[in-house]
Amino acid sequence: MRESPLLRVEDLALHYQTRRGVVRAVDGVSFDLQRNEALVILGESGCGKSSLAKLLMRVLPRNIHHTGGRITLGETELGTLSDERFRRQVQWSRMAMVMQASMNALNPVVKVGVQVAEPLRVLRGWSRARAMERAAEVFTLVGVSTDFLSRYPFELSGGMRQRAVLAMALVAEPELVILDEPTSALDVLTQASIMNALKRVKQEQDTSFILITHDVATSSELADRVALMYAGQLVETCDAGRFFTEPAHPYSRMLMASVPRLRQRQRPEPIPGHPPNLFDPPAGCRFAERCPHRFAPCGEDPETIRLGERHRVRCWLHDDSTRRGGR
Repeated sequence: MRESPLLRVEDLALHYQTRRGVVRAVDGVSFDLQRNEALVILGESGCGKSSLAKLLMRVLPRNIHHTGGRITLGETELGTLSDERFRRQVQWSRMAMVMQASMNALNPVVKVGVQVAEPLRVLRGWSRARAMERAAEVFTLVGVSTDFLSRYPFELSGGMRQRAVLAMALVAEPELVILDEPTSALDVLTQASIMNALKRVKQEQDTSFILITHDVATSSELADRVALMYAGQLVETCDAGRFFTEPAHPYSRMLMASVPRLRQRQRPEPIPGHPPNLFDPPAGCRFAERCPHRFAPCGEDPETIRLGERHRVRCWLHDDSTRRGGR
């Protein structure tokens, strides 16, 4: 019998109010995450990945038009917590986040070690000495010399600053860490080094991760499962091995066909067309205009089809009644 998930997300929605209208950035997203599991959320720029992360962490801008759904962390339904209780009981202590472009998030006039230790001093009331000792432990875990604790951010390279921000997220030993494009501004060797550090943390601290990225190659290093996002919705969720070798959704297949491979002569194939406008998303399947398998039922919003124990796909091609002409 499978244990209850660490995180359960049900029918999550986040819409923004702008001068041009309402943007449906996250629209009916559901998934779960087991303990000590790494879930990679893939998708093109603008599909709602970062908005989903910010909604999970409750770090939202002021122009919110609508939010909905349920988020459960362990036995705690997060929607029942006030902002103050969420900040004290969940943020950093149970769930932390490494923001996109986080290398620029460090205070330039405060030493790195002090910034990494700060969550322990603020949330747990630890002494400076005890908090700095823990910061040194986490620096070692992420592969940074403890000598850098006494440095200022401008004295660190981009890769070192990224590791420092990761250490800050890990210092309070949260159950879940959300990583939003953590390697996007780094060179290939530094990306590999950061991913190795994440794998070591996952193994040694029993930490769960949600990695948000559009980089298929980087995501494959850490992923236990993959969730593919398109136009504010999850279109496929399954084990990483299955996704990278036998994806089920047409978008998943076309995405994998667009990735260059070292040991194959087949050239990458670009995905034609453009994602839909989230100010006015089309009725029915949002990928239909770009899909080579489009047929009549795609004019209706697809149901989420279960293909295996934890394999879900949002596509009429996998609905038996549709293939038999029932719709």
